[in-house]
Amino acid sequence: METTLKTISLFVFLSSLLHALVFCTSTDGLVRIQLRKESYDSSGRINSDSSLYDDGEYINTLIKKYALNVDDVQDSYRSDIVALKNYRHVQYFGEIGIGTPPQNFTVIFDTGSANLWIPSSECDSSASCFLHKNYKSSESSTYKKIGKHAEIDYGNGLISGYFSEDNVIVGGLVVENQEFIEATTDVGMTFLEGKFDGIFGLGFKETSVGNVVPVWDSMVDQNLVRERIVSFWLNRKDDTNEGGEIIFGGVDPSHYKGMHTYVPVTEKGYWQFDMGDILFNGEHTGICKGGCSAIADTGASLIAGPTTMINQINQAIGTNGIFADSCRMVVTLSGRVIFDILGIVVDPKKLCIPFGVCLGSHKVSARIESVVDGSDGVFSRLEGNPMCIICKIVVGLARKGIMKSRDIILKLAGDLCNLVPIPFGASTVDCARIPFMPIISFTIGDREFELSPDEYIIKIGKGADTQCISGFISLDVPPPHGPLWVMGDVFMRRYHTIFDYGNLRVGFAEAA
Repeated sequence: METTLKTISLFVFLSSLLHALVFCTSTDGLVRIQLRKESYDSSGRINSDSSLYDDGEYINTLIKKYALNVDDVQDSYRSDIVALKNYRHVQYFGEIGIGTPPQNFTVIFDTGSANLWIPSSECDSSASCFLHKNYKSSESSTYKKIGKHAEIDYGNGLISGYFSEDNVIVGGLVVENQEFIEATTDVGMTFLEGKFDGIFGLGFKETSVGNVVPVWDSMVDQNLVRERIVSFWLNRKDDTNEGGEIIFGGVDPSHYKGMHTYVPVTEKGYWQFDMGDILFNGEHTGICKGGCSAIADTGASLIAGPTTMINQINQAIGTNGIFADSCRMVVTLSGRVIFDILGIVVDPKKLCIPFGVCLGSHKVSARIESVVDGSDGVFSRLEGNPMCIICKIVVGLARKGIMKSRDIILKLAGDLCNLVPIPFGASTVDCARIPFMPIISFTIGDREFELSPDEYIIKIGKGADTQCISGFISLDVPPPHGPLWVMGDVFMRRYHTIFDYGNLRVGFAEAA
């Protein structure tokens, strides 16, 4: 009887696995992962087929890790990481399975990191673990305990736990004995508010915490894919939850138009490549005149770059940084107070008397009064001492100069607010100005990749409540890994992207 039950159980499992293979692997032999996306309605709430967070306003905080010190990762299991945030846009995610039988999890496929992690059933001290699916090792017949401590600090959120080993099902492929992180603790609103359960890293092993072999490398080592490439197609249509498709081991020609432009990977940490100048309406700006370093990152929603360069773009498209507006208001209010104080301090009577040059009291001519300041009566009586007269004339002129230059100085100080990094990356723009904004092009390889205003401006809400937000955000990655540009989903929605592991290159073509 026991043998019969085992046979039935095995049949059920194999049947379900076969169904997954038929469902996820198409007749063209490509291994596909369907992506879904989350969008927002006019109130800022998520539109989704899931009830999770439907009633709560959600600001999508996506994970980024561009200051990673690769040399220290193996020993410390920590990393110095910069967070890249996305203000109310969309996130793309798909499903994988872990264990036997498979336990399904929603993950972000991230070419900017290399580890796979999901919440553990032992995570009982973090609120987010109660709101996401948890991996139960006791329910998997292929689970193997490792137990070594693991920790990743994402800058705006930290996960910690331990390494485990189990089978991972990706698009119908079974990756055997894959090492991953069971997160037992996570800290930060990123994971609490996130629609994803975990992160599926598609970066290079050089950035893997704990020197773990990434899932993709295991797929190649186990001969599960026919080509060493992963291709991303992100759906540009806003009226559907179909987010796009990831293909492991191949490319679907229906996802792009024309030929791909390939550029070599210049540093095998992230998918880093060289980028040329940036153009506004076909005119070179000199922003990247000497060349810039960029990375293609599926885990980032926006296009990020150094603050000074991003500010040039945002000024060109006419954004109104929320922080910059507040900064200018503070400069104006405090500046006027400061100039009023200066006007009181720079008083001829108060400044010249301490020097001992104004001791007597004699009338001066109306000509002297008018030269200095005949409007306020300050010099209605000037001592006849020539040194006193000269002192008061000089101080009076200085005072007039200060007051006249006030507006100019305050304007210059207000302009400096545009150079300050904007918290939360929130740069808004008047939606009515979109048709008049420039086409922005990025030079990659021998080609200029254009983005129209409708492609780089993110619209949230409907009708009169619509908000328009710039798709460009400041991110200052410190040396030696920076400065860097991050070409995220704003760019990859327009351009189909191939990550070619075999030839260490990245390819871009017009998305279909």
